Amino acid sequence: MKEFLKMTLAAMLGFLVVSIAMTLFSFALLGSLAALGSSQPVMPRSAVLRLDMSTIMLTEQNAAQDPLAMLQGETRSQLGILNAIRAIDAAAADPAVKYIFMKPDMAYGGMAQIEEFRQALENFRSSGKAIVSYIENPTNAGYYLASVSDKIYMTSYEGGMTMISGISSQLIFLKDILDKLGVNVQLIRHGKYKSAGEMYVKNSISPENREQNQQLVSSIWNSWSGQIAAARGITADDFNGLIDDLKLNFPEDYLDNGLVDGLLTQDEMKDKLCDLSVVEKFEDVSMISLQDYAALKVVPNLKAKEKIAVIYASGNIIDGNDKTQVSGDRFAAIISDVRRDSTVKAVVFRVNSPGGSVLASEKIRNEIELLKKDKPVVASYGNYAASGGYWISNSCDYIFSNAGTLTGSIGVFSMIPEFSGTLKDIAHVNVTSISSNDHADMYSGTRPLSISETAYMQASVERIYDKFTSIVAEGRGLEQDYVDSIAQGRVWSGCDALEIGLTDCTGTIKDALIYAAGLAGNGMPDLSGWQIVEYPRPLNTIEMLLESLGGGNASVFAGTPLESVEEAFSSWDADESGKVYARMPYEISLR
Repeated sequence: MKEFLKMTLAAMLGFLVVSIAMTLFSFALLGSLAALGSSQPVMPRSAVLRLDMSTIMLTEQNAAQDPLAMLQGETRSQLGILNAIRAIDAAAADPAVKYIFMKPDMAYGGMAQIEEFRQALENFRSSGKAIVSYIENPTNAGYYLASVSDKIYMTSYEGGMTMISGISSQLIFLKDILDKLGVNVQLIRHGKYKSAGEMYVKNSISPENREQNQQLVSSIWNSWSGQIAAARGITADDFNGLIDDLKLNFPEDYLDNGLVDGLLTQDEMKDKLCDLSVVEKFEDVSMISLQDYAALKVVPNLKAKEKIAVIYASGNIIDGNDKTQVSGDRFAAIISDVRRDSTVKAVVFRVNSPGGSVLASEKIRNEIELLKKDKPVVASYGNYAASGGYWISNSCDYIFSNAGTLTGSIGVFSMIPEFSGTLKDIAHVNVTSISSNDHADMYSGTRPLSISETAYMQASVERIYDKFTSIVAEGRGLEQDYVDSIAQGRVWSGCDALEIGLTDCTGTIKDALIYAAGLAGNGMPDLSGWQIVEYPRPLNTIEMLLESLGGGNASVFAGTPLESVEEAFSSWDADESGKVYARMPYEISLR
């Protein structure tokens, strides 16, 4: 007994030491973060708005800097796309801002954020003010942004890396290695295009999956390349020909083919900026970063009594109350609170989700239905509104999407891995089940499903697929047979989704806000008389640190195809077995 008490006391003391050390570390880190963010930006009387995309991470919602990411060397400031758009709009009307100078290299964000950011830049140019860009390492996203500029200059130095090559999707298939490891993944699904889980059960792509992926990347790139070509006064065929023939290699190639307006050294670019600012020395060119300008100009209109709420559903849809994802119970409560707030006159439901749990999706959708009875609800789609992301939002009063939004994926699947081969042939472990009922161990992962058990799971999938297509038919005013013909788990680009009736309009989150204001009908559709409130409240630095240190559980279905087999299956939770999911199989980001 004494030995036990000693061991217990030692364990408690060790835990206390670790806790104190972690607390001291946290306070030291928070002190460093506070010191970094303590300076208040100052607006010059006359300034150039500087957009250095290597310092900005375009995100769905403004958030505090992730403290652990900072420790790992991340220096980008997170800037929510709505704040970025509103800051650029403010600059267009601000006489103190003379023009925009943009360095688009290393632009980072999802396709929707990049598209919406570019649209804001186009609106800025429409105000009569200029945008000048300077490129050193052209990329797809960087040049797409730069193409909106009045003038594009490129470095004359050798050694820059050219990465304008179109867009590509790489799909990984793990069946062969899983077979060697003795892992049998049992995939039950409805929808010939529903490729979630295909990576685990095939060693090459199915014809249907190839078809949808080819159509997807072609549709998105056709939109981007068409906008780029139009901005530079060339045809899309000519632009794509330059890429396909590998004719964009050196700076002079860009100049000779009309993609830039001049080749300049850094000093020559500074001289150009001096000329535009009508000053003699570069040191006299007053600049303010977009991040600082947004902090100064994008502030709540606290005088406005009436509000438009923006609810950000960004992340995987999961059960429970998790603060970092679209958790069903948490978001149902948020939507319910917004419904009961009489000062909120309209809602923009910003969806950026590849889907997840059907149960959580249905809880959120039901709250949206109740919300619609009290006030207009307009959907705005970010990078994804697929599977569960489309489930929760398709019945909104109006849907805005971006051209590159991955949309639809109206399909259902359930996936159960079983490890009997791994246990017996590799680990040399024998398992015996003692069960109260015939199927008590069907989710144990230690044996394959029987024919009757597979049929049982398939019946659940079929029923939920029928439910999915029926709520889409009702929400979009379509026949269920037609919905089934465009569903089958297929992922559509925003451009194509608009053509087949899954969305109503191509537009940004700002467009959705203006439309919602119009539906609210108080005569203030320009947003000037509204207070915009955002839900859920972003985590502050302390909360983010605690969440990061606390860790969390993830389902195998929350991963992307690039995750390793070990990572995917080490996160498997027995409680997840048998769940039915509406989720898209991949995620896309641009660098």
